[in-house]
Amino acid sequence: MLLAASNGKELWFLTRGTGVVALLLLTGGIVSGVAGSTRWSREHWPRFLVTGLHRNLTLLSILFVAVHVVTAVLDGFAPIGLLDAVVPFRSPYRPVWLGLGAVAFDLLLALVVTSLLRARIGFKGWRVVHWFAYISWPIALMHTLGTGSDARSSWLQLLSIGCTGAVGAAVLWRVWAARDGAAWVRAGAGLAAFTVPLALLVWANSGPLSRGWAARAGTPARLLRTGVVTTGSKTPQTTTAEPPLPTGVFSTPLRGRIVDNAQSDGLVVITIDATAHGVFTGRVHVALRGVPIAGGGVNMVDNVVGLLPAGSGSWYSGSVVGLQGQRILTQVKTGNGATRRFLLDLQIDPNAGTVSGTIHGVAGRG
Repeated sequence: MLLAASNGKELWFLTRGTGVVALLLLTGGIVSGVAGSTRWSREHWPRFLVTGLHRNLTLLSILFVAVHVVTAVLDGFAPIGLLDAVVPFRSPYRPVWLGLGAVAFDLLLALVVTSLLRARIGFKGWRVVHWFAYISWPIALMHTLGTGSDARSSWLQLLSIGCTGAVGAAVLWRVWAARDGAAWVRAGAGLAAFTVPLALLVWANSGPLSRGWAARAGTPARLLRTGVVTTGSKTPQTTTAEPPLPTGVFSTPLRGRIVDNAQSDGLVVITIDATAHGVFTGRVHVALRGVPIAGGGVNMVDNVVGLLPAGSGSWYSGSVVGLQGQRILTQVKTGNGATRRFLLDLQIDPNAGTVSGTIHGVAGRG
């Protein structure tokens, strides 16, 4: 069976999901940490379980953040590198809001490292660093809303309100339990439990929840297509027309993966999935089905081609009209009944399963 072009958003969904789960785990880590610091326990829930829960939730949050970062980098939609995850405010993509995510990640790493070195740095030093957990949480929430693609979704808004309420209640619980602590510290913590959620609400209403946030947040101009309004980093909502395919002669580098799958009928399907950045920025998908040739290659029986421009909600489909070695000539429908031709000049490494090369715009129409 011929492979059809996928929607190309698997990594995007994984990035979104792991980010939200990381926020939930961080929230749970703070609440369980407060429970442990107040020596809370029950008959069927002793203190060591509270401590273990806190530790495991924190470690899991870091794991999900790591997956969140890696999938965002591999997705290739936005110019995000691995270094952007630990060095704040250097990314060209929404630098402030992506940078806040790096700050929150660095604070979490500091918590883990100091916990492992607690015997050497002493209790006071460990405790000072541990207070940063309270700071990392609102920073992580601002990153989620400022950079994420679901800020205007009701489910994420309700989840954010629930997490904010849980952390605020935990802080007030901690203040109440520390009745013998310094009065100014308790007063400041109690005040923060009210003012921080209020400040987040005011900021969210004037920022991520308002129209035009994508441009104001620092999304590169090449990702903001005419006729498309983006509510976040990766969820385009078409209001007039899909981003057009580039016209005329051009050359854009691309890089991706190639998979060779044998079928029960003796045929083989060669699938190429690549990402291009340049005059054409987006995804390129080619699937060739045919009779395998000794030494590599395929005598093509049928095929499918898809181009997904950055910011588009749907693929432009087409077919292969010429195949010579590692050069593939494609013809793609533009959406208004016309067609355009694109030449893929590829370099394939079958051992590594990688493909690189160039997509060329061919003058004229098909």
